[in-house]
Amino acid sequence: MGEVFKLLIDYGPAFWQALLLTWKLTVVSFVPGFAVGVVVAVLRLLPLPPLRFVLTLYVEIFRNIPAVALLIFIVFALPDLRVLIDYEPSVVLTLALVCSAFTADYVRAGVNTVSGGQAEAALSLGMRPMRVITAVVLPQALRAVVQPMTSLLIALMLSTSLASQVPFPGRELTTLVSKIATDSAAGMAAFALAAAMYVATGLLIAWAGATLEKKLRILR
Repeated sequence: MGEVFKLLIDYGPAFWQALLLTWKLTVVSFVPGFAVGVVVAVLRLLPLPPLRFVLTLYVEIFRNIPAVALLIFIVFALPDLRVLIDYEPSVVLTLALVCSAFTADYVRAGVNTVSGGQAEAALSLGMRPMRVITAVVLPQALRAVVQPMTSLLIALMLSTSLASQVPFPGRELTTLVSKIATDSAAGMAAFALAAAMYVATGLLIAWAGATLEKKLRILR
């Protein structure tokens, strides 16, 4: 315990900055990933087989490829194709692509929880198919997937450690801990402190997700 307190004294500001960077990477990856995933899920509902095939292929690829492999491809393979992306956008793009694929799959599962009779009733009232999806089906589907999306956000937060695999312009928690372990004998204490920060962040996200799910359930 004494080592942890000494570590906080010596590296407290660095750990705080690393935690903020971890949060930043989580948010800037989740927001576009969630938005793209919802759009993909909606477009997959349209009666257009070629579009549905392409989007299903997109989801299956980015849902099943390891994130670290995708990051390595973006950072080290794309330059051979004359596509240059800085390290920070590469990490964000990797996490956002993975997030979008899982989001699309979760939203699609949420859509299956909505009674088909509601869509049929809306269509019989003269609503266009896209309007039925966005105004009737999608809101209920999003309410149904709050818990899976909460788990996805926690997984995304933990996956920000991917930044330690490339020359990232900054030190998130895993990168900072690796640096401390290399430069000093406080590696074990550093890993314990970083683990506590990851757990605390995950619990905070889980609490927020449970609160949101409870409020949305009441609105039903």
